Amino acid sequence: MEPEAAKLIGAGLASIALGGAGIGIGHIFGSYLNGALRNPGAAQGQFANLLLGFALAEATGLFALVIALIILFVF
Repeated sequence: MEPEAAKLIGAGLASIALGGAGIGIGHIFGSYLNGALRNPGAAQGQFANLLLGFALAEATGLFALVIALIILFVF
């Protein structure tokens, strides 16, 4: 296998985590909305947990994007 092909395959595999991050963010907000509609009084108390979950899921996607870009442009 040629090194250029291996770089492209590695970057593609690293970017799979971006799809997982999108699914995770959608699940976080969907679960929050489901819980807020069931119990509107508790929704404000869970808002900090919502933001923390969003930040962690988004960070995972950003780390995967950085790794893919490093594979493509540095090596």
